[in-house]
Amino acid sequence: MSSPDRSGPLTGLRVVEFAHIMAGPICGRMLADMGADVIKVEQVIGGDATRHFRPPDIDGESAAFMMLNRNKRGVALDLKSEKGLQAALRLIERTDVLIENHRTGTMERLGLGYETLSENNPGLIYCEISGFGRTGPMAHLRGFDLTTQGYSGIMSVTGEGEGRPPVKCAPPITDITAGILAAMGVLAAHIERLETGRGQKIDTSLFEAGITQTFWQAAMTLATGVSPGPLGSAHPMSAPYQAFETSDGWITVGGSNQVNWLRLVEVVGLPELAEDPRFLQNADRIQNVEALASILGDCFKTRPREEWLELLEQGGVPAGPVASIGEMLTLPQTLARDMVVEVQHSQLGPVRTLGFPVKFSDTPASIDRGAPLLGEHTPEVLAELDYTDEEIAELISSGVATVSLPT
Repeated sequence: MSSPDRSGPLTGLRVVEFAHIMAGPICGRMLADMGADVIKVEQVIGGDATRHFRPPDIDGESAAFMMLNRNKRGVALDLKSEKGLQAALRLIERTDVLIENHRTGTMERLGLGYETLSENNPGLIYCEISGFGRTGPMAHLRGFDLTTQGYSGIMSVTGEGEGRPPVKCAPPITDITAGILAAMGVLAAHIERLETGRGQKIDTSLFEAGITQTFWQAAMTLATGVSPGPLGSAHPMSAPYQAFETSDGWITVGGSNQVNWLRLVEVVGLPELAEDPRFLQNADRIQNVEALASILGDCFKTRPREEWLELLEQGGVPAGPVASIGEMLTLPQTLARDMVVEVQHSQLGPVRTLGFPVKFSDTPASIDRGAPLLGEHTPEVLAELDYTDEEIAELISSGVATVSLPT
């Protein structure tokens, strides 16, 4: 059983996604973009909660849901009914990878836990994504990006400075990172299975994804015993390495190593800073970062953003604008790297979405299917599971399965 029109390095890999909201669907999306046939299983009423994250929407279809669930086929089953569960089990028997991100114990209560499923499908790769992992004293807690950003320390180092309110990283960084880590784990387990034929269970979490994002700050704390605080846009180990305001906008400047520092002072017309004992080496600049930022900040306010960026580029100093999301989406480099693409949605027609961030020379990723309507592919997938037309019609008429077709 496979979707006939998929291409990419994972073509032929079959994935069933019992996942909702973000982290699990991101894992599924990553695999689908690389060619896997990902079948998203949703509840018959309402489906994935992200379908109701609107506005924004396009003609009633949630923009958030469409971003996370393109390239997938959609099935809607009542897993609490015997016939719905049997359909799910039949699907899982013929699949390579299962993704789930429900609360600890949910899949087991449904009869869909790893130990049960692996008996009939010993090659199954079973990927669990949760708030805090499936073991440990916090395994029972619900996990949300906001709370795991707090638990993992991210919010303690994000913001403008000491004494200011804690700030969440705006993108849901623990959700996104957990989905990417889960996809990495699936691929590693897939390589192992190619050698042994055996599947295994993968367990990652938003909490661990947040911890993974603290490499620099954790290194500092482990080395010194002192937890760093927020530094705004500045770097805890290099200076100057932060955002500066110009006369008409903000730019980022990376004068972090000695070569770039010496180039920077020439570009801004302050060569005397190179001899200032407060700023001789990076360690000195870190100790006196506020004074340095004040001097450079006054200087950068004297010219407009684009003028500074041109001067910094000519001088060999890494720099860039603090772009809005709209600006980022229209940058020539964004478009040249195919990071904004059109995908065909069965109801809406062409819809713009983000591209795939990894380029393969021989087996490129493909984004060729919009997110499914609720249960859009239910009859198609059930037929692939050897259900007859009459059996499919009965499952739908009885409410065990749902199908939504384009109008």
